[in-house]
Amino acid sequence: NFPQGRVTDHRINLTLYKIDRIMDGELDELIGALSAEQQAEQLAQLAEEAA
Repeated sequence: NFPQGRVTDHRINLTLYKIDRIMDGELDELIGALSAEQQAEQLAQLAEEAA
């Protein structure tokens, strides 16, 4: 949402009010959140398979 300076990823319920920085290529926070979500999903899958 450009007028609010907001970037939202609904898949992981993440909202950042840093659109200017993200557009400049500062993606570390966004990538970190996506990576953490993927790791959590993988751990949950492993736990389910082990049960």
